[in-house]
Amino acid sequence: MEKLTNEILKQVIQPRPLKSHKGTFGKVLIIAGSQNYTGAALMATKAAVYTGAGLVTLATDPHNFTSVHAVLPEAMVVDLRDQTAVLQLAQTMNVIAMGPGLQPTLANTALLQRIINAATASQSLIMDATALNLWSQQSLTMTTNAQKIVLTPHAVEWQRLSQLALSTQQPSANLRCLRQKAPKQTVLVLKGAPTAIYDNQTGQIFQNTAGTAAMATGGTGDTLTGMIAGFLAQFSVQTAAILAAVYLHSYIAEQLAQKYYVVLPTQLSEAIPYWMHYFAEQN
Repeated sequence: MEKLTNEILKQVIQPRPLKSHKGTFGKVLIIAGSQNYTGAALMATKAAVYTGAGLVTLATDPHNFTSVHAVLPEAMVVDLRDQTAVLQLAQTMNVIAMGPGLQPTLANTALLQRIINAATASQSLIMDATALNLWSQQSLTMTTNAQKIVLTPHAVEWQRLSQLALSTQQPSANLRCLRQKAPKQTVLVLKGAPTAIYDNQTGQIFQNTAGTAAMATGGTGDTLTGMIAGFLAQFSVQTAAILAAVYLHSYIAEQLAQKYYVVLPTQLSEAIPYWMHYFAEQN
């Protein structure tokens, strides 16, 4: 098991080229948030915006539109209920992340399966929260052309998907199950203390060495989903980009925890541009 350090950030985060525009840094679609779970959608979207993705769109319940416009004017919105519009938009995206704050409805199940089926070799898919639960409960087909698939469960979500009891979620068992259930281009980000990252294609396992108990609060995982989306959109679509997003997420929390008893996900997102600049300047 390889332990991550801030060297992964120096490797991945590069200075922005002078000749660039918003299209240079990728397009992200976040499919998230029901009427009762606006926060999850906002936190995931904010993280994608603050990591520097060029264009970020949130497909969500229209009840959330006002909140999005008020607190995150940089993001665009689309009505989650209009699956035709969502699927058409998805075709133009570099990264599609689905799951935070979604209701486990038949409509969302159908949308997730259609997103998986329609993904192309130039796109990455991220499945979090409800998307993972729908996969395990509805036995969705994971045949896809997506270039990269990222799964971001916590231990209980992974238990539902893998059928591995918490006490048996050891590295070898996790990797074996991942290889049985997921396409080879899948990366599993198994959130915990510490988080472990499994590359299904190479069999490599990485351990996140950063983190703090101060980040153990609601919305931290949603923020991680958005950060992974932003990194995959603008950096080379490699496992390294995912590793860098995971490590930076925890690294920033560590820095904030030196002054704050609790690190709120929104605080973490607001610190992302500063720390990305810091590590880009070291190249």
